[in-house]
Amino acid sequence: MNLSVKEAVDFLHQLSGKLPDPSDTETAIAASPLFLESMVENSDDLPLIIAAENCFYEDTGAYTGETSPLALAKMGVTHVIIGHSERRKYFKETDDIINKKVHAVFRNGLTPIVCCDETMSRRESPDRISWVVSQVTNALKGVTEEQARSIIVAYEPSWAIGSGNIASASEAEEGCYLIRQTIADLYSDDLANDVRVLYGGSVNDENAADILDQNDIDGVLAGGASLKPESFLNLANFLKK
Repeated sequence: MNLSVKEAVDFLHQLSGKLPDPSDTETAIAASPLFLESMVENSDDLPLIIAAENCFYEDTGAYTGETSPLALAKMGVTHVIIGHSERRKYFKETDDIINKKVHAVFRNGLTPIVCCDETMSRRESPDRISWVVSQVTNALKGVTEEQARSIIVAYEPSWAIGSGNIASASEAEEGCYLIRQTIADLYSDDLANDVRVLYGGSVNDENAADILDQNDIDGVLAGGASLKPESFLNLANFLKK
C-alpha cells in the first residue's frame, strides 16, 4: 500500500532505458491491483514483468474485495505473488489456501511466485527445517512436473523483514538450498536446478551483491528498497556472477 497510480506510472517512466537485458536478468514489479492496468499499459517498451501482489483462488463469483486471477490474465499481468509473509500473518492464509491459489494461477496461464515464511520463533526451534519444507510441499500439492518447472519460489523469513535482523548471505543461502532440495525430492534434481529461487527479507542495494553471489539464490524479492527508482535500478542491475 504505497504510492498512487500516477506515482507508480511515473516510477515506470524513470526506468526507461535503464533496466538490464531480459536475456540476462528478469525484472518484475509487483503492485496493488489498483495500479496494474495502468502499469501494463505504460510498460510496453520496458523489459519488465508486471506482477500482482496476490489473487483469489476462484476466477469469478461473489467474493467481494478479492482479485480474480482470470481478470489479471486478461489485463496482461503475467506473474502473481502467492503466500507472502504478510498474507500469512495478517490475513491468516493457510497452506491449503495458498495451494488453491497456486492452482488458480496456473489455470489462468500465469506464473506463481510462491513465498515461504520462517518466523524467528521457528528459526530458533528444532523443527525449523520441517517448517520450511512443509510450506513448499503443501504449496505444490497436485502441481505437475511441467507446471513446477516454471514456478518461482521465494525464501522470505519474516524475522528479517523490516526488523533490523538482517539475514546473512549464508543464512539466506541455507534457506534457498533447502527449498531447492525439497523440490528435488518432490520432482527431480534436473527440475530443481531449473526452478528459480529468490531471497527476500531486508534486501537492499548494499547487501544484494553478497546474497546474489550464493549458489542457490537466483534473485531477490525486495520490499522497501524497491520503492525508489534509484535503489530499484541498483537491485535490478546486480548480475549474478
